[in-house]
Formats: sequence, structure tokens, C-alpha cells
Amino acid sequence: MNEDLLSFIWQFQYFDASDLHTEAGENIDILRTGHRNTNAGPDFSGARIRIDGVEWVGSVEIHTISSDWLSHQHNNDAAYESVILHVVWENDKPIHRPDGTILPVLSLKGLVRLSILERYANLIHAEERYNADAIPCAEQFPSVGALQKFSMLDKVLLERLDEKASKVLQLFQANQQDWEETTYQWLGQHFGFKLNDPAFLRLTQIIPLKVLQKHRGQIIQLEALLFGTAGLIPDLSDDVDEVYATDLRREYNFMANKYGLTDLQMNAHEFKFLRLRPSGFPTIRLSQFASLLNRNSALFSTLTTAKKVKDLHCLFESKQSDYWIHHFQFGKPSKNTVPVMGKDAINLLIINAAVPILVAYSRHRQKPDLLDKALSWLSEIPAENNHITRTWETLGMKVKTAADSQALIGWYNHYCSAKKCLDCVVGAALVRPF
Repeated sequence: MNEDLLSFIWQFQYFDASDLHTEAGENIDILRTGHRNTNAGPDFSGARIRIDGVEWVGSVEIHTISSDWLSHQHNNDAAYESVILHVVWENDKPIHRPDGTILPVLSLKGLVRLSILERYANLIHAEERYNADAIPCAEQFPSVGALQKFSMLDKVLLERLDEKASKVLQLFQANQQDWEETTYQWLGQHFGFKLNDPAFLRLTQIIPLKVLQKHRGQIIQLEALLFGTAGLIPDLSDDVDEVYATDLRREYNFMANKYGLTDLQMNAHEFKFLRLRPSGFPTIRLSQFASLLNRNSALFSTLTTAKKVKDLHCLFESKQSDYWIHHFQFGKPSKNTVPVMGKDAINLLIINAAVPILVAYSRHRQKPDLLDKALSWLSEIPAENNHITRTWETLGMKVKTAADSQALIGWYNHYCSAKKCLDCVVGAALVRPF
């Protein structure tokens, strides 16, 4: 037994409530279970309980054993003085209120249907029958109706978008509510394509957008600022003896001194090259990011006014500079021409960078039409292909668009992997009584 299951049982009254008594023998009538609280404080608020004929309105707290009240130090928290009923699995210790009276306790052990406990155990112990990455309800998933599955898809897609939008808004606040600076940093981060996201974000936070905008139209200067601050330009004393590297170093040394960036230079080892295709090396992505900044003076405005996905493809079609067409790293010519940013990479930028910015702006300005546009963009983009989407496809889930794949990734990461089956529409349907 755990608190999640016990809360689920209490919320939906999956126990014999015909003749309830507190541990002290008082009669209990449940008039309203209350609303589940996902923030700090008691588990359920707004409950109405009649105890020995006296009606109480307040909170309900859930614990596996009653002594958890003390373990969790609720006795020292004024927020729990509103609790009118302590619902537990086992009552191992009486709990007293600050005035010395005993807190009413309802023990559910022996009142819950065994079938519910068995079905829940079957879900959370699925990894014992399958591999650890399996979806817990895989065996029973086909038995759940399509309506419940689609309901969960809608729920998790909005949750995933909201989660990403919250991160954008945190960055927005850190940037003194400057949308252009925030967009520059958020997009720059995602030019790291996950593995290099932290390094790219740090780089954009070191170099203010206004500094780069002063050099728009001078690609060599933009690249010098980015590559130099990233610590990726080889020293002139190194074996790399090239005009391009020499020009970058000279430009960087001048501008780093001018803008006070010298002491803020990153270490080259912060950027990861291993396990990446050469076309995805941070050197190539930095040059493509410089190209994007060189062509666009107002990224936020351009992004939020875009109407179709094709407009975003035009925005993100970034060709690296000539040197990086023929090199993957400094001083190491490539045998073949280095490809420009492909359609799949651009789609990932739209999914992970453009859409969250639009959703964040929608939330900030309370413009639901922008959320609708973000959802429309996702429906125009093909689904991502990864081990999570392929796992769902084996269960019969059709993954056609990025809206589908984003929802299924969120579903898997936040519910299946975390074993939050009772918070899942499908999981709850499999546990509750037939």
C-alpha cells in the first residue's frame, strides 16, 4: 500500500462505506471527499464529513500509517490544523491536535476490494515480467477503449506544452521580460540539439543579443564572438595554420576586450562531439546559428507572426559559412561536403524551440489563438521516430504527427516511467472496479 493508491481509493470511494467508524468508534458519513490538492498542504481540501451527527467542513489527510503524521512533521505545520479526518491504511499511533484532542482516524484496511489491490500491483510490478523500459499496462492496454486513450493523449500533450512553456517563462523573467533576448537564448539552447543544450544556453547567456546585433551583416564577426566565447577557436600557436582561424582569433581578441568577454570564455570541453554525427557537431551548429542571427534582426517577432510551418522552415533554413561546408572541426577538412541543416533538424527546432515560445507567449498574454496555432504547427509536422514512439506503435497507437509523438513522449516519461498509473486515464480505468 502507498499514499497514491490510498488517495485514489479515497477520491473515488472504492471501499465499503456502508458502516464507517473512526478508530474511536464514532459514526462517519462522507458527504464530500474534497478536491485533490497537488500543492503543499493537506491532500484533500473542501471535504464535508459528518462525525457522530456533527457536520465538519475542512481537509482530509492521507497516510499509509497514522504515525506518518509525525514523521512528516504535520504537527508543527499550521496548514494541517484544518484537517477534519485522517484517512490511513493502518492506525498505529493516535494523533493529537494542538488542543490535546484526538484527530479522528478512518482506517481503510479491510474495507477495500482485493481486486483493486491486485490490479494495481499488477501494473506497478510490470518490470518484473517485462524489461524496465516497458509500459506497465502493455499487456492490458488493448482492452481499454479508444475514448479513454484519446482523452489521455489530449491531456498529456497540453501538459507537455505547458511544462516547456513554463521553462520559457522562467527564462523570460530572468531576462527582465525581454522577449527578444529570451527567444535568442531559447533558440540558441536548442541549436545544441539536446546533447549540447546546456553549453549552447550558457553561451547565449554570456553574449547579450544586443552585442551580436551590432555585428549583424558581418558573419565573420558573429562567428568570432560565438566560437571565441565558446573557447573553440584554436590558439595561433597550435598546428592549425589557416586564414579563417587566424581571422576569427584576431576578431575575437578585439571584441572580447571591447565587450568585457575575455574573462567569461568557456572551456572547449563543455561542448560534446562524441556520439554525434559530424553534421551535428557543435562547430557546424554554431555556424548555422550565426547564419540565423545574421539574417534575422527580430527572431521573436518573426516567429510569433509566422502562420504556417513552411514559414518556420524558411526562418530556420540555416546554411553554415563556407569554411564549415568543407570542415567539421578546425584544421580538419572533410572528405565530403558538409550538409546544411536538414528538414528533420528544422522540425525538431520547431517542436522544441518555436512551439514552446508561442505557447509561453500565449499564456503570458492570455491569447488562446496562439495556442491553437502552436497545435496546428505540431499537426503539420511528421511524428518523431524514437524508441518511445516505436514502443507505443507496438501497442496499436498510431503516431502520425508531432502532436502525437509529443503527447506519447510526455505520457511515457511522466506517467509510465514514473509509475503514476493512477493519475493516468488508462491506468485508472484498469485499476478501478468493473
